[in-house]
Amino acid sequence: MMLLIAFAFMAGVVTILSPCILPILPIILSSSVDTTGKQRPLGVVTGFVLSFTFFTLFLSTLVRLIGIPADSMRLVSIVVLMVFGMTLFIPRMQVMMERLMGFFVRFAPSARTKHGFWGGFVIGLSLGLLWTPCVGPILASVITLAISGTVTGQAIIITLAYSLGTAIPMFLIITSGSTALQKIPWLVSRASAIQKAFGVVMVITAIGILFNVDRQFQTYILQTFPQYGVGLTQFENSPAVKEKLTLPAQTGYPPAPEIIPGGKWFNSKPLTLAQLKGKVVLVDFWTYSCINCIRTLPYLRTWWEKYNDNGLVIIGVHSPEFEFEKDADNVEQAITDFKITYPVVQDNDFATWRAYQNNYWPAKYLIDTEGKIRYTHFGEGEYDETERVIQELLKETGSQKLETTVDNNTYEIQSRTPELYIGYGRSEYFASPEPIAPDTAFNYSSPSDVPYNHFSFEGTWTITKEYAQASKDARLFLHFEAQKVFLVMRSKGEPTQVEVYVDDKKQDSIIVSTDKLYQLISLPTPGTHILRLEFNNANAQLFAFTFG
Repeated sequence: MMLLIAFAFMAGVVTILSPCILPILPIILSSSVDTTGKQRPLGVVTGFVLSFTFFTLFLSTLVRLIGIPADSMRLVSIVVLMVFGMTLFIPRMQVMMERLMGFFVRFAPSARTKHGFWGGFVIGLSLGLLWTPCVGPILASVITLAISGTVTGQAIIITLAYSLGTAIPMFLIITSGSTALQKIPWLVSRASAIQKAFGVVMVITAIGILFNVDRQFQTYILQTFPQYGVGLTQFENSPAVKEKLTLPAQTGYPPAPEIIPGGKWFNSKPLTLAQLKGKVVLVDFWTYSCINCIRTLPYLRTWWEKYNDNGLVIIGVHSPEFEFEKDADNVEQAITDFKITYPVVQDNDFATWRAYQNNYWPAKYLIDTEGKIRYTHFGEGEYDETERVIQELLKETGSQKLETTVDNNTYEIQSRTPELYIGYGRSEYFASPEPIAPDTAFNYSSPSDVPYNHFSFEGTWTITKEYAQASKDARLFLHFEAQKVFLVMRSKGEPTQVEVYVDDKKQDSIIVSTDKLYQLISLPTPGTHILRLEFNNANAQLFAFTFG
């Protein structure tokens, strides 16, 4: 755990160099105009650390319990930043804020103390909710726990370490600016004008965040300087960190957690690992619309056919990424479509997922005859190595006539475009100039040049947390680099038809009738192209793009 805490702290420190810090940098710099000491900077970083830690871990739970959309809390934070910015150039508002802060801290304000610690603290609280960092594997694992509803003491400490790491350079920037305003004669003589200028910058920045200009600016920076920020989180990919993120350190092989009962079973009666002692068990976490999971299924089917008679049991634990994947009929149809004959159990509440402390789709855990986890693999690939471990574990059982040939097909993913989520809950690459109007039908436009690895809407769309629903004659544009493009879609009501174009040339017409992953195109060679989708009615709901 100490290793993860140290790496999380380091990741927080280097975040100040990443493009993700740029949208809030003006607000950080504006906090340096208080030249009365270190009280205000301390307030900013204290508020930021507490707010970022809290909202990273508990925002999903808070939204679910009180029913207030996350965007409403975001709006409150933007208003707070605007008000504090206005106090820097509107004297009357400054006096009112001093009185307000004085009331709360039971301390009489004065012109010298300005907003002090508590004023900075409120700004820091707002920053913690607004800021979205460039996360590496460590914080990504913590966020996954928060989404699935599990927040452990270790997760709290790791997130706190990350935010503390970020707070240190933030504190240094603020105090350095404050020192410069006190020591450099030219700045000292113009302190009042600088204060007002920073106030205006702070208000403009808050307005920009309100209208998602921060996202567009960050996109522009990444397009103009594509290598900016690359590699900042690579040190988190060290083998030691990966090991700590998977299973807790133990002596010997860790015991496999039990399959948590309660989910519906397919292709089998309910099974437990206790019942299966003496057999080799492969537990595979998957979800049926995940392209990475789908690409592993042929290997799982082959291993089931080759080694089932020798004592191998495969259990597919279906942990849904999207709400419609919780539907048992949809899962059963997917099992049929993918020709899966081994046992599958639904894990809609992520109970087994949490028991294994899992963070990935897909994820494979190989369990020996004594119920110990002997091998894990996350994501795609390493099929030959996985099969050799299966063979070794089966040999330990004394299995006879074991087929020893290992010759799995290999393939190369021809994509440079990452997975793109459409709903506002996880959307990062939306390029329409209009701000997202959550859960409301809104008319969007597409820029003439869609940025690389981004998508945009044209026409009327309703964007929800998980998906976006197209209205009749709406269009979607995507600038991608890949050979194959897939899209998770469903139809609300009757089947809907989607027209597919690449570089203005029609490729196909897709009929969307069930909730699943659809292959839109498969090009002869990988390349950079513009995909255009056209919708003939208002039934199509789009969840996520994946690529191959």
